[in-house]
Amino acid sequence: MREIKIFERAGGFAENKDVARELRITEILPALERNEEIILDFENVTAVTQSFIHALISDAIRKRGIEALSKIAFKNCNETVKKVIRIVTDYMQSAI
Repeated sequence: MREIKIFERAGGFAENKDVARELRITEILPALERNEEIILDFENVTAVTQSFIHALISDAIRKRGIEALSKIAFKNCNETVKKVIRIVTDYMQSAI
């Protein structure tokens, strides 16, 4: 199991798509290829942008299908973060 602490990489307002892209390429996709579970820990993150979440997980869903979400857990999300994740995951499910 791989745990990624978003605050350590993106700060309290996660908006930098380059950071999300780097996490996706170097940690999320390789872990999924190894069939590992991933925990995305949003402790101390107060807000995220849709573009950050999209850059973080959409490619995994596009490449591995919606089943990729069964390997990704979202931890310590406040209501604002949960709402954005829901928007992106709902969009990706309808786009597949």
